[in-house]
Amino acid sequence: MGPVSTSKIGLWLEISLILLHVVPRSSKSKEAPNTHVLPHTGVVSACTVSVVQPGYLEVDYTSETVTMECTFSTTGCSSKQPRSLWFRCGTHQPEALCLDGCRNKADKFTVKETLDQNLVSLTVNRVSPNDSAIYICGIAFPHEPAPRAKQTGNGTTLVVRERFLSREVHSLLIVLCALFSVYITGVCVIFLVLFKSKSNSPRSRETKEEEDSQKKSARRIFQEIAQELYHKRYVETSQQSLTHAYFFKWYKQLMKSPANP
Repeated sequence: MGPVSTSKIGLWLEISLILLHVVPRSSKSKEAPNTHVLPHTGVVSACTVSVVQPGYLEVDYTSETVTMECTFSTTGCSSKQPRSLWFRCGTHQPEALCLDGCRNKADKFTVKETLDQNLVSLTVNRVSPNDSAIYICGIAFPHEPAPRAKQTGNGTTLVVRERFLSREVHSLLIVLCALFSVYITGVCVIFLVLFKSKSNSPRSRETKEEEDSQKKSARRIFQEIAQELYHKRYVETSQQSLTHAYFFKWYKQLMKSPANP
């Protein structure tokens, strides 16, 4: 905790010194300090600035840029536009950013000021893990002598996640996952087809057996009917033959009888 506290103390001292020295060249002239009288009270008010910025921001390693916004409000300050300053506190020494303005997007940092809306922003270009740090926004009214005319926010902690795999390896993993999903889908389709074919085969066997049994039963019934008809015909024929035999025997006996003239 000792080195961290020392670095923070050094950072705030450096920021305070920079803010105190943010004075335009015209301030060297002997101008009276700007004071503002509150209406209906006659009380002189000092310029007060309040700065607000998000406390934490986390981005992925694939992000090309990241923007941190800073809003501020003023009370009793002049109508002149303030100046915005940015500071960074990381693993190395604290440093002031964009003292020259940083208006070019080709630079590492880009500052955008919308002072009429009390909004300023800092954009970090070509984001890398080394950009992880605490970014502090400062707003200063150089013409105001009041100490609260130059204030900073509590800082935004920017965390850039490490790039564990290169983009080529990441793309290769995506392709392999897609191929694996296609393979799994094909295996599932084949399994379903085989399962359906196996489930249908016992049914076909059962239907064949039923058809065979029906054919056999029909044949059996036909044979039984044929046998019964044959038996009836045989009985009728045998009865007729017996009747004829008895008739001829009776006729012969009748002819041999003496009572016959």
